[in-house]
Amino acid sequence: MTNILKALINLSKNPITDISNRYNTNGKNRANNMGDTLESYVKDLFSDSFNVKNDSEKNKLYSKYFSYIGNQNNPPDIIILNGDAIEVKKIESIRSQIALNSSYPKDKLYSDSPMITQECRECENWREKDLIYIIGAMQQNKLKALWFVYGDCYAAGKDIYERIRAKISDGVNSLPNVEFSETKELGRVNKVDPLGITYLRIRGMWGIDNPLNVFNYVTSIEKEKDLTVNAIMLEEKYKSFPKKDREQIEKTSNLNITDIEIKSPNNPAKLLKAKLIKFIK
Repeated sequence: MTNILKALINLSKNPITDISNRYNTNGKNRANNMGDTLESYVKDLFSDSFNVKNDSEKNKLYSKYFSYIGNQNNPPDIIILNGDAIEVKKIESIRSQIALNSSYPKDKLYSDSPMITQECRECENWREKDLIYIIGAMQQNKLKALWFVYGDCYAAGKDIYERIRAKISDGVNSLPNVEFSETKELGRVNKVDPLGITYLRIRGMWGIDNPLNVFNYVTSIEKEKDLTVNAIMLEEKYKSFPKKDREQIEKTSNLNITDIEIKSPNNPAKLLKAKLIKFIK
């Protein structure tokens, strides 16, 4: 079984910044390409498959460590077998905001979420997964900053977002003299034109602030360095990992572990005990 501590240890041994060349793809869309290369790097971090060149052997390792690998349209990107879910996001600069598109921020991943696929729902016997947001900032085609942030350190509970989504959806669907149909989006209007052949999809476009701004009171990015990695998790989450993994990461000389307190995403007046694990190249 793998986890974030093992991934960070692997990263400390393989701090690759030029991931666009290491994980060269042939697609035409550059933005999607960079996102794919970052996701490939993340999969190698968690499966320790950097030295595996054969695609068939690498796929076997992925199958060993992951129960689900998703697509661009449905969260999450990865589920660790019997472990956490992972959402990978690529941004173009170290201060860019994070586009989440139609999926609002998540403190955790829930199996009853309408945004996930049936395959994801059935990949394991699960109801709830801790969620890691892994956010990579690219600068001149190179990885400059990498964040590993657990959702319960970053996003409010789902009721906060569901309340807003429901209010907007109810308001849109209550418009008079407009024909709506069932949809997972905010609304869908049918028969907009006299022929009745045009429809309108009403979608939410969610986004969240950069961790660099959200957690600027506990950590930062070393701009003069090639790569800065910050990982933030609640103290209780850190203590839930196997003792041998905690001992190993605490002995890794180029990883710095600090006790911090972060604002609760549900009540900023409340401070939560957390761990910051930092790597600088």
